[in-house]
Amino acid sequence: MKRKLKYLTLLMALLFASEVFAARLTDREVLPNNMVLLHAERKAIPIVTVVLAVKAGSIAEPAEKAGLAYLTAALLNEGTKKRSSREISEAIEFVGGSLSASAGADYATVSLSVLKKDIDLGFDLLSDVIMNPVFNEDEIRRKIRITKNRLIQQNEEPGVVASIAFSKAVFGEHPYGRQVQGSPESLDLISRQDIVDFHSAFFVPDNAILSVVGDISREELGALLKKHLGNWQQKSIPSRSLPGTGAKKSPVVIKENRDLTQANIILGHIGITRDNPDYYAVLVMNYILGGGGFASRLMDNIRDSRGLAYDVHSYFAANRFSGSFQVGLQTKNESANTAINEVLKEMQRMRTEYVSDRELQDARAYLTGSLPLRIDSNSKIAGFVISLEYHNLGMDYVNKYPALINGVSKEDVLRVALKYLDPENYILVVVGSLGKANLRY
Repeated sequence: MKRKLKYLTLLMALLFASEVFAARLTDREVLPNNMVLLHAERKAIPIVTVVLAVKAGSIAEPAEKAGLAYLTAALLNEGTKKRSSREISEAIEFVGGSLSASAGADYATVSLSVLKKDIDLGFDLLSDVIMNPVFNEDEIRRKIRITKNRLIQQNEEPGVVASIAFSKAVFGEHPYGRQVQGSPESLDLISRQDIVDFHSAFFVPDNAILSVVGDISREELGALLKKHLGNWQQKSIPSRSLPGTGAKKSPVVIKENRDLTQANIILGHIGITRDNPDYYAVLVMNYILGGGGFASRLMDNIRDSRGLAYDVHSYFAANRFSGSFQVGLQTKNESANTAINEVLKEMQRMRTEYVSDRELQDARAYLTGSLPLRIDSNSKIAGFVISLEYHNLGMDYVNKYPALINGVSKEDVLRVALKYLDPENYILVVVGSLGKANLRY
């Protein structure tokens, strides 16, 4: 029954996506104010999804005021020149819609979902929070308190502690190496004027990508943009140089002693950028190593054969300016050495022998077959095309992707494993009971 349901779900996704694959994923144009517009008319249901991405993530903030981008985005819908925070919330909830804002490392997003009949109100609210936030001092202090408490709570979660330590070790002083929310110390240095200046500098149309997907024609959208965003003026955007990142020349081991029954382990190193031409071969290679769930070598060895962990996985996080590779697992403290050793052995194995025909075939099939599931709803399409635009992948990406994956050979897999897996110069983070683990690393 479960297998039938799985195939039915995949079939429905394929049917939904067939319309998308048959044509361009979205139409792309650059508006007079230099904002990039991505539009896809989908009439199946009377809902419109809008995602505005502004290149104002943590990579744009000064290191000493880490969390500035996060705070700016989080405060957008907490009051404008026309509406209080409560009025914004009540207005969107009254029509059954949603309006939210958040920030990541590369960009901040403001997301809107609303019924077609309420699209004018939706755009009114969207434009208001983007162009007219007031950044009330009381709201700023409240948000900082909430964020600091959340950061303190995260320090009690072993997996989060390991992840933070790993990112810092991999990326060093680069913004990717710190938490997007900043730290309790850096948040205390942020003033209201810092937030106002950051918003004024980066929340401009020529630094933005607008993705609109749903039951709305280009003509209807054009009228809404003119009415609600017509006065959004472009301006020069400040430039900021980023610290470099580089591979380590020897193993780096970070240990955090905690009274835990299981050790949280992350092992990895610097990875690749998203525009690396080897990206697709790396995807296939990593699927076989540890990205393929129960089909992966790490899972077969560490879980199925040895029973050392319930879950073990690997992935490459390929970002615009840098990236990382990591293997993550939890195991009994006493078996930490064995698990780490098996991870390194599997990494080395990928570098020394060809993968099998079956492994290659399965990896290609999954990576191409799962793509429709990434674009099987309006909201997924809206976010997906933002990423395509940001990484300059082209709106015909869904048509090119299968050939890029199916073109990966066993020779390619071995080549990229040799180039991008390093079982000698790695970063190892272990959070657990170090006395019981008795680490040899």
